Amino acid sequence: MSVESVTAVTSAGPDTSGPSARGRHLGLALCVIAAAQLMVVLDATITNIALPAIQTDLGVSDANLAWIVNSYALAFGGLLLLGGKAGDLFGRRKMFQVGIAVFTIASLLGGLAPNDGLLLGARILQGVGAALAAPSALALITTTFPAGKPRNKAMAVYAAMGGLGATVGLLLGGVLTDVLDWRWVFFVNIPIGLAVLAGTRTLVEAERHPGRLDVPGAITGTSGLIALVYGITRGGEHGWTNSITMTSFAAAAVLLISFLLLQARTTDPMMPLRLFKDRNRWGSYATMLFIGSGMFAFFYFLTLYMQLILGYSPIKTGFAYLPFSFGMAAAAGISSKLLTHFAPRLIAGPGLLLAATGMFWFATLESDSSYASHLMPAMFVTSLGLGMSFVPMTLGAVNGVAHQDTGVASALLNTAQQIGGALGLAALSTISTSAANDKMPEAAGALYRGLAAKDFALVSKAGDALTHGYTMAFVAAGALFLAGAGVTAWAINAGKQRHTDGAAPVHMG
Repeated sequence: MSVESVTAVTSAGPDTSGPSARGRHLGLALCVIAAAQLMVVLDATITNIALPAIQTDLGVSDANLAWIVNSYALAFGGLLLLGGKAGDLFGRRKMFQVGIAVFTIASLLGGLAPNDGLLLGARILQGVGAALAAPSALALITTTFPAGKPRNKAMAVYAAMGGLGATVGLLLGGVLTDVLDWRWVFFVNIPIGLAVLAGTRTLVEAERHPGRLDVPGAITGTSGLIALVYGITRGGEHGWTNSITMTSFAAAAVLLISFLLLQARTTDPMMPLRLFKDRNRWGSYATMLFIGSGMFAFFYFLTLYMQLILGYSPIKTGFAYLPFSFGMAAAAGISSKLLTHFAPRLIAGPGLLLAATGMFWFATLESDSSYASHLMPAMFVTSLGLGMSFVPMTLGAVNGVAHQDTGVASALLNTAQQIGGALGLAALSTISTSAANDKMPEAAGALYRGLAAKDFALVSKAGDALTHGYTMAFVAAGALFLAGAGVTAWAINAGKQRHTDGAAPVHMG
C-alpha cells in the first residue's frame, strides 16, 4: 500500500460551479470522480498481492519483480507535476479523459502481457495515465459541485476513496488472484475506466491558464530518477563498480542537475524552486520522501513474507492487512484534531518513531512467526505511527503557499512520496537480496524448486534465507523512518494550527 497524496482543498480559481452546475447529475458526477480516484489509488497496491503469482507465471527475476511496483510509482510520481500543468493549459476535463483512457488501455495491455518486459511497459503507461488524471480530479470537484454542502460532500467522498483505495486494492488483489487469475488485477480496471469515461460529460470544465508545458524538465527529471533507481538495482545485482552501474549513476547525476538548472531558468517550471524557500515546506517534502521510501518497501516485503514463507493465499494476505488500514485511518483522524493543540512536529515526530518501532519489531520475524502475536500487533503499531505523520506533513506542504502554487505544492508532496517509494524499494530490495544470498545463493529460486520437488528441507533452508533478507529490509525501513523523524524535528518549526478546515483530504493508497 502506498500512501498516495495528501492534498489541500482550496477553491481553485473563480467559482464557476453556480447555475451551470446546478441541475446536473451531481450524484453521477461524484461517482465518476470517486471511481477514477479509487482506480488510480488501488493500482498502487493491488499488484503487490499478485506479485508471487506473476513471478511464477512469467518467470520474473527477483530484481525485475520490484520494478513491477517501481515502474508505476516512477512514471506516476515523475510526471505528476507535468500532468497538473497540462490540465491548467489544455483543460482539466480533457486531460482527465485522456488520462483515464491511457490508464484503461494500459490495464488491458498489462492483463494480456506474455512476459515481464511488456508487463513493465504497461505499468509505466498506467503511471502516465494516472499522472494525467489524478491532478485534475480535485479541480473538477470545485468546478462541478456548488459551494457548500454539495461540494463538501464531494470532497468527503473523494477523501474516503483515497483512504479506502489501499485497502480495496489489497483485498481485491487477493480475491481476483485467488478466484480468477493475476491478470484480472489489470482487467478489472477496464470496465471501471470505460464507465468513468462515459460519465465525464457530467463534469464541468475548469478554466484554462496561460503558460506552456515544461517538457525538457519532465524529460530530464523523470529520466534522471529512472537512471538512479536502475543504478541502485543494478549495483545490488552486479556490484557497485560494474560499468553499467557506474554509467547509470553518472547519467542520473547529469540529468538531475540539468533538471534543477532548467527549473531555475525556465519561466514556467514544472517544479518552482521558490516552493523550497520555506523550511516547513521543504521539511515536509523531505519527510514524505523518507516515509514513502520505508512504506513501499514494507508492503512489498511483508506481502512476500506472508505468501512465500507463511504460505498465505492471496486473499488471506489481503485480509491480513486490515489492521493496518484501521490503524492508519484512526490515527489520521486523531492527528487532525491534535493539530489545533500541538505543533506539527510534536505529532509527526513521535508518529515516525512509533512507525520505526513497528519496523524493528518486524525485523525480529522468523520463518514460523505467529500472525496474532507478532505480525498483527507490529502492523498496528506501524500504521498508528504513519497515520500520525500524514496530516502534519500535508499542512506543512501547503501552509502559506501563494494561490497559484497551491496545486503544485500539494502535488509535490505526492511526488515526494511516490519517488521516495521507488528509490526506497530499489535500495531495500538490494539489501534484502544480498542478505538472503549471503545465507543461500539464489534463495528465491531454491524455494520455488523445493516447492515443485516437495523437497521440504530445501524449502526450509531457502525460507530461512529469504526471511533473513526481509528482516534486513525492515531494519533499513526503520532507519528511514528514524531519518524522517530527524528531519521533522530539525526542519519543521511551525506552531499549532488555529484551524485545519482547509487541509483535508488525506489519501492513503
